[in-house]
Amino acid sequence: MNIQRFTAATSREALAKARQTFGEGTLILSNRPTEHGVEVVATAEDALAMLDRNADDQARKQQSSARQGTAPSYQEVASKVEDDAEQLAMSTLSFQDYVRERMLRRRHDATQNPTPGTPLPPPAVSPPAPILKRIPMDMEAAVPPKLVPVRKPPSFAAAPPNSKNMMDELHAMKELIEDRFNTLNWLGQARQNPIQSNLMLKMIRAGYSPTLSRTILERMPEDMDAAESMRWIMDVLERNLRTDANSPALHDEGGVFALIGATGVGKTTTTAKLAGLCARHHGPGSVGLITLDTYRVGAHEQLRAYGKMLGVVAHLAHDKAALQDLLGLLANKKMVLIDTTGIAPRDPRKRELMELLDLPKIKRLLVLNAGGHGDTLDEAVSCFKTPMPQQAILSKTDEAVKLGPAIDAVIRHQLTLRGVTNGQRVPEDWEPAVATKLVRLSMRTAGVSPYDPKASDLNFFFSQSSTSATSEGRIDA
Repeated sequence: MNIQRFTAATSREALAKARQTFGEGTLILSNRPTEHGVEVVATAEDALAMLDRNADDQARKQQSSARQGTAPSYQEVASKVEDDAEQLAMSTLSFQDYVRERMLRRRHDATQNPTPGTPLPPPAVSPPAPILKRIPMDMEAAVPPKLVPVRKPPSFAAAPPNSKNMMDELHAMKELIEDRFNTLNWLGQARQNPIQSNLMLKMIRAGYSPTLSRTILERMPEDMDAAESMRWIMDVLERNLRTDANSPALHDEGGVFALIGATGVGKTTTTAKLAGLCARHHGPGSVGLITLDTYRVGAHEQLRAYGKMLGVVAHLAHDKAALQDLLGLLANKKMVLIDTTGIAPRDPRKRELMELLDLPKIKRLLVLNAGGHGDTLDEAVSCFKTPMPQQAILSKTDEAVKLGPAIDAVIRHQLTLRGVTNGQRVPEDWEPAVATKLVRLSMRTAGVSPYDPKASDLNFFFSQSSTSATSEGRIDA
């Protein structure tokens, strides 16, 4: 089969090249954007006829073998399908599924009337039909082929033990097909509902992940206009953003807190702000400061300078024994703050730090840079996760262009937000975590960004669709 790739600056030019090569009977197998433009994979309609002839020949061979009592094994048929797929150099999963479907269907027809004593093969699943589209006659209307909904495959029956590997593969294929079916079905509904499609774009432009955006929009009532829908989304985000609004503030609650997080997120400055708030409300004698940062040059001096400004002595602990001694010495303080070493989530020293803080009464506060990328925030939350309910502080909100990624991570991982820092002043640049204010700030995206998606880009966001569930729990809609 002659399958070729065509690359051009635009889809129209790539489709024109394909049509020049294969003529009017051109079939588009796939199209995708690349760093050089748009890549189109195409072949001729005659390829399907050749594929049918090959399938007929294979079916006749299987029928002949069945009559002679030597029916081919399921592994041989599967190997033949894989060889055909490799020989044809398929570049899209949809066309490979098509080849697999045709071969398995022919084999199924050939084994409907097996000879006595011939074992039946395990049940096979029928994948969806290929996603093919013929190039239109009018090149002005030539656009990338649209995805079409696929039908759900049937459930698998129990398989014998010797076919476990094959059944695992078929189950994985079934899950992939169902995932694509759900995604394409959702995208079809979104296209029919322009309000839902526009809200999806707005949330993604604000920095929210496609996973959270889709999870929320799937639960949105259909009988709402644009203004009502926007208010509904804001309410859902506010309701799912956990804060300490109904609890005492950190400096009033008191206790022993260790501030943890990646390098450069502002742990030392945040520690000084909390110490300043406690000293302002309860006096300098109510605060104890400890630093574990022996790696960074000048780290102890920085915290000591903050403490001197507040009238508080900052202590240095080199190991776990020294930390226990200092905690005993400062046991009468209302609030003891531990400034830890900034460590990258994948740094091997992170385990040593977490073990060092594994002491009774130490509560951990995860400091997250509000201007961080969504994947970076996700990794930080996962790597610094604790068995207890995780509490967090958003730092550097004044430097964040978009608050969506940070709020998205807090919601999906069900963190409790204890405060927000918005500058370098100690302790003035500290704010309590107010869900309504943070959500409204996150949705106010001004200007045009080169990273903003367009309506036509929604397919790319869900081409490899992830589950609509959150990472840690459910969304309260």
